[in-house]
Amino acid sequence: MQRLFRPDRIAVVGASATEGKLGYEAMANAVEFAGDVYPVNPSGEGSVFGQPFVDSVTDIEERVDLALLAVPPQVVPGVVEECGEAGVGGAVIYAGGFAEAGEEGEQLQAQVAAVADEYDLALLGPNTSGFIAPASDLMASFAGGVEHLQPGGVTILAQSGGVAHQLAFSAHREGRGIATMVGLGNRANVGFEEAIPYFDSDPQTDAIVLHVEGTDDGRALLEACRESDTPVVAYKVGQSDVGDFAESHTGALTGDHALYTAGFQQYGVPAVESTTALFDAGHALAQSPEPDGANVGVVTAQAGPGIIIADRLQRAGATLPELESATQNRVGDILPGITYAENPVDTGRPMPAFGDVVEAVAEDGNVDIVLLYELFEDALGFPQEALDGLAERVDKPVLVATEGPSESMAEDLDALRAADVPVFTSPERGADAAVALARYAELDAAGADEEVTADA
Repeated sequence: MQRLFRPDRIAVVGASATEGKLGYEAMANAVEFAGDVYPVNPSGEGSVFGQPFVDSVTDIEERVDLALLAVPPQVVPGVVEECGEAGVGGAVIYAGGFAEAGEEGEQLQAQVAAVADEYDLALLGPNTSGFIAPASDLMASFAGGVEHLQPGGVTILAQSGGVAHQLAFSAHREGRGIATMVGLGNRANVGFEEAIPYFDSDPQTDAIVLHVEGTDDGRALLEACRESDTPVVAYKVGQSDVGDFAESHTGALTGDHALYTAGFQQYGVPAVESTTALFDAGHALAQSPEPDGANVGVVTAQAGPGIIIADRLQRAGATLPELESATQNRVGDILPGITYAENPVDTGRPMPAFGDVVEAVAEDGNVDIVLLYELFEDALGFPQEALDGLAERVDKPVLVATEGPSESMAEDLDALRAADVPVFTSPERGADAAVALARYAELDAAGADEEVTADA
């Protein structure tokens, strides 16, 4: 697994000098890698991106860690065997036409998996768009635009490569980074139960987010989640009847959604209901101290968004505790009379003392998670001085939800991100992230049950 996801040398099998072909696009991304990259083509003639073609991976003198297979499905078993003979550690199979394509494809996939097992080769796919590790400039994907992705602390494990890339690009658009983005595809060899333990031990990964269509062994997935010291958040699709479509996509049967959700809860994994909530939750968990409890203290500069936050938090089962009397007195001394000094605390609008109010609520003994909302105003900006290091000083998550003109907010948002303050662009998204933190704290405190009530 280490050689698959953190290689020193890469071979692109099926590399092509013809722009637009899969082998060209895979090679175009791979050459950004700082290590050695070898284009492999049976013709062995010519070059691509200044690198001469090699006939076979077995002809490469240096030991290759990772092979990217941009070849048709029918030749994949033979290529995987060549990789095994050459001592390759891991391979990514881009081609479809395997288990998702019917009985003949299932047989072909089983053949590939058997060869990989014979050579102890970690195999990602088939039917995958690969993976991205921005910190290493490792783009083992054929998708365009991935060179712009930035490093961060969240690892994405998605059954669908399309969902994996969507999450990564959404994160990038909002100034967030990723540790590793993985499209698992058909999971012939490497699935959730292998990937979760690996990334749990990965020093670049601070949180793991899962996109799950279905799995052959729900219990193994849940056990991997339970054993992970790194926080895990899951999005299980398939509340409606999309089983046939899912099976045609990655060969996955979606299974009983309610059963999976209950299993995740019993095994200490917050479950969310959208890709936006999935990455927001992972982002909050990756950047925040682990909360001691599920009590949320809210500070808002506008009452309307504060009401939306309070409603959404309570509907999701989070607790808005009463603030300590000392905190209420402290806040009351800061705020003018037209405001609200309980929880949520409403300052009426952004004000110079907004940061003092946030600090007071954050230091309250009844509060485990702090969420503030402020509609951005140029004259005041964010209470940067108060927020810098606040999460560390109080050892509590501090989240910011905001909105405003992007060109005006850019500098302040960059400063917040540099200070590891999770930022969200709507009241609902901030509330959902706080709920995920609260749920994680509750599940962690309760401890995972020894047995699930039914097999997932």
